[in-house]
Amino acid sequence: MDELAELRHRVALLEAEAAVRRLLARYLYLCDVPLPEPGLTDDERAEAIGSLFAEDGIWQGVGGAHGAQFGEHRGPSGVAAHMRRFFAEARPRQVFNTHYLTSEQIYDVGEDHAEGTWVQFQPWVHDDGSTLIRSSRLRVTFRRTDAGWKIARYRTENLFIGDLPSGWAQTLIGNSVLMSVE
Repeated sequence: MDELAELRHRVALLEAEAAVRRLLARYLYLCDVPLPEPGLTDDERAEAIGSLFAEDGIWQGVGGAHGAQFGEHRGPSGVAAHMRRFFAEARPRQVFNTHYLTSEQIYDVGEDHAEGTWVQFQPWVHDDGSTLIRSSRLRVTFRRTDAGWKIARYRTENLFIGDLPSGWAQTLIGNSVLMSVE
């Protein structure tokens, strides 16, 4: 491979890594409560999450707690239906959930595919005052499609779930205005 071709290839790999990071960040952003993006109904949010998946994409909770609670969902419409059910849960209703992502390892990247693992933490607060913190390990495979980069397989495995102590947060956001037009 000549030097220019090698540089093009290396840039393409860097662009692929950046694209999958943005895609995973978008997924987690859309899962946060309250939703930081104004103007989306829960149904539109579920559809937006589903649209991040390839036509044959899989969303899968694996192992004990995640396997039993979340199961497996296929394709954009299956993922959207899963998210729609999750957002529609009425009691107790989730009023706060944000995703903190760490321990990134993108270990397989090509110009048209990538795979990696991450660890996430999520504090949850419900309207009945109950709180917990969850941590899970993610293994995500991405694929470049005609419609751009998509999630081909999203696997989440529970690491732990624990109660948060009463009063752990002094304030909680009730409605995000960060992305509102000024």
